[in-house]
Amino acid sequence: MKRTRIAQLYADQTQFGGAHVTVAGWVRSIRDMKDIAFITLNDGSCFKNLQIVMDRTKLDNYSDVASQGVGASLIISGNVVLTPKRPQPLELHAQSITVAGTSGPDYPLQKQHQSREFLRTVQHLRPRTNLFRAVFRIRSVAAYAIHTFFQNRGFVYVNTPLITTSDAEGAGEMFQVTTLDLAHVPTLKDGSVDWSKDFFGKQARLTVSGQLQAENFAMAFGDVYTFGPTFRAEDSNTRRHAAEFWMIEPEMAFTDLAGEMQVSEDMLKFVIRTVLDKCPDEMAMLNRFVDKGLVGRLEHVANSAFARISYTDAIQVLQDAEAHGTKFEFHPQWGQELQTEHERYLAEKHFKKPTFVTDYPKKVKAFYMRQNNDGKTVAAADCLAPGLGEIIGGSQREERYDVLLARMKELHMNINEYQHYLDLRKYGTCKHAGFGLGFERLIMYLTGVDNIRDVIPHPREPGNAEF
Repeated sequence: MKRTRIAQLYADQTQFGGAHVTVAGWVRSIRDMKDIAFITLNDGSCFKNLQIVMDRTKLDNYSDVASQGVGASLIISGNVVLTPKRPQPLELHAQSITVAGTSGPDYPLQKQHQSREFLRTVQHLRPRTNLFRAVFRIRSVAAYAIHTFFQNRGFVYVNTPLITTSDAEGAGEMFQVTTLDLAHVPTLKDGSVDWSKDFFGKQARLTVSGQLQAENFAMAFGDVYTFGPTFRAEDSNTRRHAAEFWMIEPEMAFTDLAGEMQVSEDMLKFVIRTVLDKCPDEMAMLNRFVDKGLVGRLEHVANSAFARISYTDAIQVLQDAEAHGTKFEFHPQWGQELQTEHERYLAEKHFKKPTFVTDYPKKVKAFYMRQNNDGKTVAAADCLAPGLGEIIGGSQREERYDVLLARMKELHMNINEYQHYLDLRKYGTCKHAGFGLGFERLIMYLTGVDNIRDVIPHPREPGNAEF
């Protein structure tokens, strides 16, 4: 069977006018008018559906096909008829139809509206709905755009390990990886676990970040990036947290904080523009039914020069706003993390565009960030997006051996576990910087969908590892 995709028909309508083609897809609806029936078919190749016209006089199995339910799969051969004066520009007049797979009356995705909460319980079927067809195609296009952006700039794609013995973020919220018999865990004399009996001979975990390993390669290739799954054993049920998610993490040698911010700004704009250009139908649907300001907001971001402000000045802006009547749930105070409400105020109210906040207090940031000369802050930058808050977190990395070692000792880290990281500062060190972008958080921003569970094909969260 030579199958023509529906996307091909729409892409070159003139070429296919009058052509005999075979399509295959799934029924979205069937309207039976006794002698004529209209089938709405989608094959997954694009967001648009194809209208099939079925004539009883031309099909021996007309009644069988007309009785099929939503979700049934059909293989249809017929002639393409251009219909420029109708809502759809073309339709297919069927000459033969084969029912490849029936769909019973208990099919969960009927034409009536279903909540996202319900659809999470049928994750194997929800990609067939308009919302999730749009979300997951945008996810695919955005992933391709990220690879395109970095590859076009000469970055090397590095696959960093999912199983690790180091905690890049120092938060301790990591999943254990073990082959030990949990009913009979071997212990040492002091009662602690004897990890020497485990598969790797030491305690291993799922990674929270590929950054430290990516830095190894940046010191050889110059510019590299990772794009893969990461894990957090964080007992959180918010809309923004998941136990398994994907991260984009570039690392750039001979680059300072200003260079890192410029690359992250350019990357975000490139991905937004690619999605807007390649997914117009999906974006139009989301703009109409999910977030009416979505397209306008993304266009604004893609066309804006991002603002820049230091953390210290940002705190002053927030305190001034509070003094003039702005109500914050959390009082902005120097030395404390910015809350989402603070981040959104800066990006949406004060600057009215994406904003980099730089030079955070070192006590609220990771050990690897380069300390500034004031001894209190580090060369870090968070990119705040209107409508979301933080979307990218980056920094210049500490390249000075003595300063990094002192910081690690200050935080009581196990120096032996990070000796390889320190070695990079002994053998040809240089200024370098990088950032991390949570892919799902980016997809939330691109689609207007406000729950991370609805932008991951099969989300993992506390108490849930279905499918």
